[in-house]
Amino acid sequence: MEPMLKAVNVSRTFKINDKTEVHALKRIDLDIKPNTLSVLRGRSGSGKTTLINILGALDKPTGGEVWFDGKDITKLSDSDADKVRRYDMSFVFQSVALIPTMTAYENVEFAMRLVGAPISERSKRAKECLIRVGLEKRMHHRPGELSGGEQQRVAIARAIAHRPKLIFADEPTAALDMPTGLAVMNLFRELAHEDGLTIVMTTHDTAMMEMCDTVYTLEDGEITDTAENTFTQKED
Repeated sequence: MEPMLKAVNVSRTFKINDKTEVHALKRIDLDIKPNTLSVLRGRSGSGKTTLINILGALDKPTGGEVWFDGKDITKLSDSDADKVRRYDMSFVFQSVALIPTMTAYENVEFAMRLVGAPISERSKRAKECLIRVGLEKRMHHRPGELSGGEQQRVAIARAIAHRPKLIFADEPTAALDMPTGLAVMNLFRELAHEDGLTIVMTTHDTAMMEMCDTVYTLEDGEITDTAENTFTQKED
């Protein structure tokens, strides 16, 4: 099976001043298969957020290539990279970043406006996505009226609304308690294994890692270990 996302010898160096450089990533190689849930793990400063930014075309590497769906996205212009992010990718953040004055339904529907979805599709799809994440009875509540776990589910519904091929999630369970975090992870697994999405996330929580298909360990900007959790597919 061809990888959905592939990094080849990726490096990222930040210049602090004329004499000082920080090598945030060094010789990163990884393959992300379609319809899987993969984790980038590591301590703070290990390079996992830098890597997810490069994989998601939010930043460009100093060296190496990133291939997404058969295309080298490191060579894209800024406007073409914007289009890839807008139509083929989605991002879920720890802070959820919902619009506080909008209801859950309005947050999801608004995201579909940004990709130019027709009016006839927006309402139906927004409701479908909120039902998919278990919020059919909460879709007309604003973020301040929802729990942390419910807010994260709204963020996930918003991320899947335009049917992206790839979702990135940066520490999506860090602000949640353990049962709520596990529920969110279970939803991610379902979206990958049942709905056919490909999901890459960062975390430092070992309990969450056990629910993923592949775990990449980063230390000092390098991948030091790759572990396959083959039991996750068997359980499904």
